[in-house]
Amino acid sequence: MSESLELLVGRPVKERADAARNREKVLAAAARLFAEKGVEAVSMDAVAAEAGVGKGTLFRRFGDKSGLAAALLDARERDLQQRILSGPPPLGPGAPAPERLTAFVAAYLDYLFAHLDLVRMSETASPGARYRIGAYRFWHRHVAILLAEARPGGDADPLSHTLLAAMGAEAAAALQDAYGPDRATAAIITLATTLTSA
Repeated sequence: MSESLELLVGRPVKERADAARNREKVLAAAARLFAEKGVEAVSMDAVAAEAGVGKGTLFRRFGDKSGLAAALLDARERDLQQRILSGPPPLGPGAPAPERLTAFVAAYLDYLFAHLDLVRMSETASPGARYRIGAYRFWHRHVAILLAEARPGGDADPLSHTLLAAMGAEAAAALQDAYGPDRATAAIITLATTLTSA
């Protein structure tokens, strides 16, 4: 538990002005196309054409569509991370651990359901992709800290992974499809509440 949450916050990479302009053009084009046609229906070629950049530029910068999805999610993830670190309670500091955990689950699921196709793509691009995403390390550490506070002596690290498994894009999509987002969120909050009960 020694790793600080602040050290895990995603930070924008400094880049040349022309590279930053191209990045913004690509992200804006991808966001438009994904919103209009759906993530699965949009090719990297279509994104490059819409952005007015070469395919090589696009592939060098983002690698593949999952890299593009992760880049689109980056600012939204950093916003949620900042709200956890310094926002008002109960999501931010100052509330008891069980309340903070419930607030995190609700806020994360709001984010997830709003961007489900992008998150799913970023998490399933290759085996274990979800666990290599920097944001996942932040979410895991945050939940583990809260569980350790709420359940002293409990095994917070694996319990954190267990709760986050229910919040993975594939699992959340299955719950949403079967029960709708409100019931899915309520079920996962119930799981979180159970984990914080002594």
